[in-house]
Amino acid sequence: MAVAELELDAADGTGVRLGPVPGGPPLVTAPRDGGDQRFLALVRLRGRPVGTVVGRVRAGDDPASVLAEQAADEIDVPDAPDAPDASAAPQRPAGDVPRATVVVATRERPGQLARALDSLLAQDHPDFEIVVVDNAPATGATRELIASAYAGRGVRYVLEPVPGLAAAHNRGVAVAGSEILAFTDDDVIADPHWLTALTRPFGEHPRPACVTGLILPARLTTPAQVLLESHGGFAKGFTERRYDPAHPPADEPLFPFTAGRFGSGANMAFRAGPLRAIGGFDPATGTGTAAKGGDDLYAFVRLLAEGHPLHYTPDAIVWHHHRERWEDLCGQAYGYGAGLTASLTALLVRRPALLPPLLARLPRGLAHARAMTAARTAGAVGRTGVPGAHGASTHPWPRHLSRLERRGLLYGPLGYVRARLAVRGAPLPWEGA
Repeated sequence: MAVAELELDAADGTGVRLGPVPGGPPLVTAPRDGGDQRFLALVRLRGRPVGTVVGRVRAGDDPASVLAEQAADEIDVPDAPDAPDASAAPQRPAGDVPRATVVVATRERPGQLARALDSLLAQDHPDFEIVVVDNAPATGATRELIASAYAGRGVRYVLEPVPGLAAAHNRGVAVAGSEILAFTDDDVIADPHWLTALTRPFGEHPRPACVTGLILPARLTTPAQVLLESHGGFAKGFTERRYDPAHPPADEPLFPFTAGRFGSGANMAFRAGPLRAIGGFDPATGTGTAAKGGDDLYAFVRLLAEGHPLHYTPDAIVWHHHRERWEDLCGQAYGYGAGLTASLTALLVRRPALLPPLLARLPRGLAHARAMTAARTAGAVGRTGVPGAHGASTHPWPRHLSRLERRGLLYGPLGYVRARLAVRGAPLPWEGA
């Protein structure tokens, strides 16, 4: 499946255009065998993302025209006369955008890291720094990459010997020189406007402690990648949203414990003050620990529990390189389940007052977990199976993956205990500074 960007009405007068996504493979509009070409296209209107379409273009047809017609039929495209084009400079004054530190945790993936850093250095944000946290490295490859290719270019190298994504993120929090801390992964490509869009809500609104953004696939070249994206991937939709504990959303009965609805760790930013006040990320959570994940989920819910709003904006886009192999997808399914219950365990351990509201939501939570891990059938919901629309699937979700998710849910609390014992007594990086 080809992944593309479809501009419906370019501000420069060129009209409809179709192109490859940043960091993705060259766009193939006509397969060599002369057959149909399947597309996933991010639809933009004068640069603003408004939805995705999945379409099949017959040989000889113009892909841009076919997909634009499909988008007009399937997407309620807003009237946006003042929206900037994707290739244009931001229209609002730079004063709306606060200074930021971008933290990228990595371990032994210099090739992917270089691709991510190149996209970060191309950001249109007026004032930012990049901190690369080398997490429990086995070689000097990452240090050598930064020294040889990125010295003097606004990229700092930091070593964190304690394994785990949360520990690496906390090291970034400790050394950051900005009040706004943005986090992304080494396997993404950032849209040129990503950091500006992700940090702008902090400048426009005084209360949000966290902002998250849109994550889309950079390529869909293997069955594992297509299956993951068909069942939601990491996308959280194309509607800007504010989650405020003072005004719980009516459509979120499990709020604030449905942390996965708020965003993902590959595309998130925080105010440093509130994040440090809650102790940062729990070091017994995250990839690289026995907990398998959940460091981002813990931070989201903990901040909401402390009364801080969370803001989601689809304008902040990163393109994620999904795992290619079936074995990796199996590991992700198990890890997602484990990370969810590990993060809930961390919340109860560090803030026991959350136990009563969690117990009150437990019956609905169990039903939600069962639905989340059910074996989904092909075409159960939705007309087209648009990736990013959770549950709107055209590819069946194997029962094997559902079983792995449920096993992960059961394992999560034990994994957290094991991880917590491993880091017991370790001070937070900024406490030992």
